[in-house]
Amino acid sequence: MVQVAVGQFAPGEDKDANLATASRLVAGAARKGARVVLLPEYAMFTAPRVDHRFVDAAEPLDGPFVTGLSRIASEHGVHVVAGVNEEVPGSDHFLNTLLAMGPEGVPAAAYRKLHLYDAFGVTESEVVQPGEIEPPQTFAVDELTFGLQTCYDLRFPEVTRRIVDAGADVLLLGAEWVPGPLKEDHWVTLTRARAIENTIYIAAAGQNAPAGSGNSMIVDPMGTRVAGLGEETGIAAAQVSAERVAEVRTRNPSLRLRRFTVAPG
Repeated sequence: MVQVAVGQFAPGEDKDANLATASRLVAGAARKGARVVLLPEYAMFTAPRVDHRFVDAAEPLDGPFVTGLSRIASEHGVHVVAGVNEEVPGSDHFLNTLLAMGPEGVPAAAYRKLHLYDAFGVTESEVVQPGEIEPPQTFAVDELTFGLQTCYDLRFPEVTRRIVDAGADVLLLGAEWVPGPLKEDHWVTLTRARAIENTIYIAAAGQNAPAGSGNSMIVDPMGTRVAGLGEETGIAAAQVSAERVAEVRTRNPSLRLRRFTVAPG
């Protein structure tokens, strides 16, 4: 078994303050025995609107914010997964990147958001460059394999299926799920659906108000919420196990029985 924690907070425009909050949440999760700690999308920097401020705040993956994540991960001996604004040299766009920093303080995996949030009145593509379609990156802790995914990609089931096909037992989903009519219901429904149809755990960490709708959670392979938060800043943790994944896949062998695969469009 591996203890996984989701950390929920509301990042702002002060990157040092965001890093300090991340450090506090990771420390609290580590004290609870967590070995993997997931923080939200845009944990590095969030402004009220996705605009040029996000580009100006972007850093390379060896910049000060990621260096801070490296220090936090190595200090507590855990994997820290967080959303960062990755600089694209010479561009007026940036990459929305979910980075997994290993307990040795070196990157273990990265995921660059594929489907940009050009919906519900937001146009993320004005300043965000979509990630390249490439084989999903994963990392292992004991007998479990972890994959990464970001926010709006949750609405595209083929994205999660490709990550499962790459061997993931647990999906780490970082988000800034923007509030709105029925949006909170979509968040819960889609997170549970991705867990059920892929028979995997999903740990989903979102921002809370004002930019996000909170409700971070950990869902097991049967779609049962085993830990979660409401609207408050904090952490929630749960044990995930390869035995539970195997048990559910024996009872519900949907992955084995499927007749279609996923190919990039």
